[in-house]
Amino acid sequence: MRKFRTGDEIIVIAGRDKGRRGKVLKIMKDKKNPKRGYKAVVEGINMLTKHMKPNPNANEEGRIAKIEGTIHISNIALYNPVSHKADRVGIKSLEDGRRVRYFKSNGEIVDVLES
Repeated sequence: MRKFRTGDEIIVIAGRDKGRRGKVLKIMKDKKNPKRGYKAVVEGINMLTKHMKPNPNANEEGRIAKIEGTIHISNIALYNPVSHKADRVGIKSLEDGRRVRYFKSNGEIVDVLES
């Protein structure tokens, strides 16, 4: 079970963007080394410069674009709006059988997972 989902607000805990917050746009498996786990694309984090060639057939000019790169999920943590800090996330089952994600520091429920 993955602890991060698309749309989550996260905070970077390691790397050059440490301390910055963003929204998860995409979670994907590491293509080059699948044993390393998952990577995330986060809005405004790990910005890369991409040089794009002109395409006369599509009537596009050449340009230099800024795009979001991937970041390993071990370098991010879910942002807790109550404590305004990064927080660890756990998964537990409630009495009625629903599975939920919760913050480990205060036990507050983040959301209910679909079964």
